[in-house]
Amino acid sequence: MTSTITLAEALAAGTVVLDGGMSNQLESAGHDLSDELWSARLLAEQPEAVTEAHLAYFRAGADVTITASYQATFEGFGKRGINPGRAAELMALSVESAREAAGQAGVSRPLWVAASVGPYGAMLADGSEYRGRYGLTVDELERFHRPRMEALAAARPDVLALETVPDADEAAALLRAVRGLGVPAWLTYSVAGGSTRAGQPLEEAFALAADVDEVIAVGVNCCAPEDVDGAAATAARVTGKPVVVYPNSGETWDAGSRSWTGRATFTADQVKGWQQAGARLIGGCCRVGPEAISGIAETLGAA
Repeated sequence: MTSTITLAEALAAGTVVLDGGMSNQLESAGHDLSDELWSARLLAEQPEAVTEAHLAYFRAGADVTITASYQATFEGFGKRGINPGRAAELMALSVESAREAAGQAGVSRPLWVAASVGPYGAMLADGSEYRGRYGLTVDELERFHRPRMEALAAARPDVLALETVPDADEAAALLRAVRGLGVPAWLTYSVAGGSTRAGQPLEEAFALAADVDEVIAVGVNCCAPEDVDGAAATAARVTGKPVVVYPNSGETWDAGSRSWTGRATFTADQVKGWQQAGARLIGGCCRVGPEAISGIAETLGAA
């Protein structure tokens, strides 16, 4: 069922379970994502596959699912000959596909849809979303993000997920762009230790969102599980807002070979510590699948 209470109200009342990685779920179902559009390509070619991926997470215990719009941009679609009108339709479809899955889930608990807004570097598809420092001004980044955020907001998701942000300058642009859209947002940085991927201290990065009314949660995603505790505590202390965390499996992405290396370190046992550090919206990102989300839901008593 779709929710009768807002996500902000739910976060004020307790802990909410977020889904896991969209790409790994699609790949496990046999879909090839070796493409600059990544999962966004399936919005145009096989939207039913996206709905199935969302459904798997809802059935695993997730209360919130993130749309397949991380790499959905007017520029990226334009490279494929998809005109702006059709691109906007595909962005809206990302929200509709998640809503459809919520309707099919057959559960009595409230469910929410978060529309993914990935960083500028995701459109470049060269790994720069893990570095930031694109050489663009805050104004230029705002001009890039605002049209796609408007298209996603028009589809009426419950929240915009401003996610995997590597750079405080890009966060500043996103926080400008979210004003006036009529949809709340969360902001999550991709981090390494106590800094953004671009090297800025997390205290300064989180502080940007402290007084932005549209932002209902602040935190980290697409990082190592080991980086979550410190970042969550910092986000809670600096902003006073609920904290959202959804790290990767612990493996490392090699942008050159487009493959994952290392071993998984993510376990459901870690989530209690994240909750104690202030996290109220907890899930997983890359390489974290429905089984892990089920474990999180069980650990948090939300299953």
